[in-house]
Amino acid sequence: MLLIDCPHCGARDETEFACGGEAHIARPLAENTISDAEFAEYLFWRDNPKGVFLERWCHTAGCRRWFNAARDTVTHEFIEIYAMGSLPKSKAAKDAYASAWRRQTASEKAAKPAQKTSGKGAKS
Repeated sequence: MLLIDCPHCGARDETEFACGGEAHIARPLAENTISDAEFAEYLFWRDNPKGVFLERWCHTAGCRRWFNAARDTVTHEFIEIYAMGSLPKSKAAKDAYASAWRRQTASEKAAKPAQKTSGKGAKS
């Protein structure tokens, strides 16, 4: 049995939580166009590493709030728990975030606002 430390309620039994899968998957913005294959990659491809993995968790039988966690998939140890919308702080979790294949995908790039051309300095 795992004890998960909810950042809002404290340590609770794992049966009170639901894992929401991989964390830090950036949704492409509607203003950016990507191919159907690239969108399918965003929608369906998920990582399943042996080692440190960044996950989303929800305290379903408690406060019902979501949070992120860095967890070792071999030992099931929770390395770090941190707020949704923020990045991990521990070295192992930072390394897992930086080395994720997802950071190099077209959908990740399309999650940022499109570059607008200002017209300044443009030659006609």
